[in-house]
Amino acid sequence: MKVINVIASIYIKELRKQEFIEIFKANIPNVLNEKGCVEYVPTIDFLTNLPPQELNENAVTIIEKWTSFEDLQAHLAAPHMIAYKDKVKDLIEKVSLKILTAA
Repeated sequence: MKVINVIASIYIKELRKQEFIEIFKANIPNVLNEKGCVEYVPTIDFLTNLPPQELNENAVTIIEKWTSFEDLQAHLAAPHMIAYKDKVKDLIEKVSLKILTAA
């Protein structure tokens, strides 16, 4: 079975990014304990001045790696993820999701 990579770009309401990151980080230990979770880390833009880099100070990009798609599906339905989504729902403008596997 192929490893599943996820890149979730979460666009946060202005001046709410730090609040979002604190809530997100509090949930990381729960996620890392899930079956199939290899990596789960929030990242923010790093200024490099390299074209064609696009910067967004209100974006948090989550980089995830799962051993299977089924594990990712279970993650999305986990009770701690439902609670997390409820805590951050008023902080988020939009979410963009890429689910990938090796070519």
